[in-house]
Amino acid sequence: MLSRLNPMQSAAVRHIDGPLLVLAGAGSGKTRVITHKIAYLIEECGYSPSRIAAITFTNKAAREMQERVGKLLKSDAKGLTLSTFHSLGLVIVRSEAPHLGLKSNFSILDSADSWGILCSLCKTTDKKQVRQVSSLISGWKNRLVSVKDAASLAGSEEEHLAARIYADYQATLQAYQAADFDDLIRLPVELFGNNREVLEKWQNKLRYLLIDEYQDTNLCQYRLVRQLAGTRGAFTAVGDDDQAIYAWRGASKENIAELRKDYPNLEVIKLEQNYRSTVRILKAANSLISHNPKLFEKKLWSDLGHGAPIKVHAARDEEHEAEAVTRQLLAHKFENRGSYSDYAILYRGNHQARLFEQQLRNEKVPYRVSGGLSFFDRSEIKDILAYLRLLANPNDDPAFVRAVTTPKRGVGNQTLEALGRYAGARHMSMFEAAFEAGFVHQVPERQLEPLAAFCHFINNLQFRAEREKASEVLNDLLKAIDYEAHLFDSEEARQAKTKWENVMEFAAWIGKKEEDRNLIEITQAVVLMNLLDREENEYDAVQLSTLHAAKGLEFRHVFLVGVEEGILPHQESMSEAGIEEERRLMYVGVTRARESLHLSHCLKRKRAKEMQACEPSRFISEMGGDLKFSGNAVTKEMGNAKLAMLKSALSGKI
Repeated sequence: MLSRLNPMQSAAVRHIDGPLLVLAGAGSGKTRVITHKIAYLIEECGYSPSRIAAITFTNKAAREMQERVGKLLKSDAKGLTLSTFHSLGLVIVRSEAPHLGLKSNFSILDSADSWGILCSLCKTTDKKQVRQVSSLISGWKNRLVSVKDAASLAGSEEEHLAARIYADYQATLQAYQAADFDDLIRLPVELFGNNREVLEKWQNKLRYLLIDEYQDTNLCQYRLVRQLAGTRGAFTAVGDDDQAIYAWRGASKENIAELRKDYPNLEVIKLEQNYRSTVRILKAANSLISHNPKLFEKKLWSDLGHGAPIKVHAARDEEHEAEAVTRQLLAHKFENRGSYSDYAILYRGNHQARLFEQQLRNEKVPYRVSGGLSFFDRSEIKDILAYLRLLANPNDDPAFVRAVTTPKRGVGNQTLEALGRYAGARHMSMFEAAFEAGFVHQVPERQLEPLAAFCHFINNLQFRAEREKASEVLNDLLKAIDYEAHLFDSEEARQAKTKWENVMEFAAWIGKKEEDRNLIEITQAVVLMNLLDREENEYDAVQLSTLHAAKGLEFRHVFLVGVEEGILPHQESMSEAGIEEERRLMYVGVTRARESLHLSHCLKRKRAKEMQACEPSRFISEMGGDLKFSGNAVTKEMGNAKLAMLKSALSGKI
């Protein structure tokens, strides 16, 4: 098994005596090391799979590891934990819910639910203000700042407001018996810090940890790893400080440096052989990142050949850039007889995508955009999920309001407002309040009847959901609320048909998951899965993506666009630390390319309805002298003529 590894990869797999940091450069086979090490621990070192946890940041990465480990192992890997930080946190919180003052069927609030609560608490519809409060609260949670500490640390007026909202927000979550995304890490860390017995239980349960993308951990995640690893330090952390690009969401590459302080016997192994990119691309990447200060010196190398020149194109303006990139991409595809999925157009910000989408549509080129609408974010799926969330946790007020009003069943706004006031005054959920004798006398009987009928309906379904097959309960739910008729009553026929097909697809998906879980457990998993990442269908299409979303991916041919001062590096990141992070972001973009890399920038760009001159990014010159530059002389007519010639030549050969 280890014979397929290079010497440094093999050394990383074999090292199990104490803590290990693997500095894994881009494309150096870090996933191979993690998966081979899991197999090595089980088959050579005698570890039980149930005592091992491999932790990463996305469901996609966890699934990839699961598949690879399955192929490597001769024995069964039952009990092996391969999950995201948040999925592991969910398992811990669910298992230890009584210690946290929660029921095991607590709700996980998605971003829309959290946003709704914060809007209500802020008493404003000013999105900028709510976004600022949300960001501050998330940052406090990720740095383990309590409600009390936030109030004392607040300096500005904005922070004082956010600290007050933070206290109310946490009280609301407790009343709803709910946790938000950040709580799934924060709660286990606080529990382990306060309860030695529970901590030792989990330390004994998970005897060896493997952590992927270590440079992306925030303080809370770092603390969780330290707690679980304990003084034994039986872990392998895999990361690359040159790819640390998430400081804006609390990640700290300094966590890599902190390992040395916390574990003086830390072993460090570097993976520098790149299996992805050509020599030319790596030479440019090494030259670029050398302008950043280093935690650890590292230089990528490859034996995949010198490769094609890196091309830099100067476009007249952003419209010409989108037009030129599309034509260059199509010409390159015809010349190389490749697939659309071989190509990626990467950019700094989502706003840059519009013109490229327009040009690709004009040329009838299929494309997909990272961060598009998730299947689970579709309104019809969220309608059904509201019912399922309510079955899992009747105290979930956002789910209650959506379910009781979709489809409409005679429960109006007046009834809901009265119910909300009553529940708020008594610090209980709206569902609980509906059964209170005190509330019954506050609304007319004709308003109370449909509300009581709905609550009894949910109670009956909840009883079944814990005992019967998930698919049967869901199908009966859909029939009982007559959701298909609701769609056709409220939408145009074609749209209603599409939405109902999506609901049927969701029901079929639930059916496939019911083997060892009931409907309530599946619901919790769905909510978390939707928060962690967005699944996309695989088809032959050009990938449009921000640089942040492209991390961890690779493409045969990459077009990196808008490489200008003010865009990359971003105009709001001009501090020394900001420029260093932007440089790492550029480095991530460069190292996504396997065979060819094309950079483009504009000579002018429209800002505030006026054309302004642009400067090429400093990062272009930092990539060294082995670049091939072209001006903006390629006209639309010339591009069309070249494409026609290529098509003609290719059809002649065929």
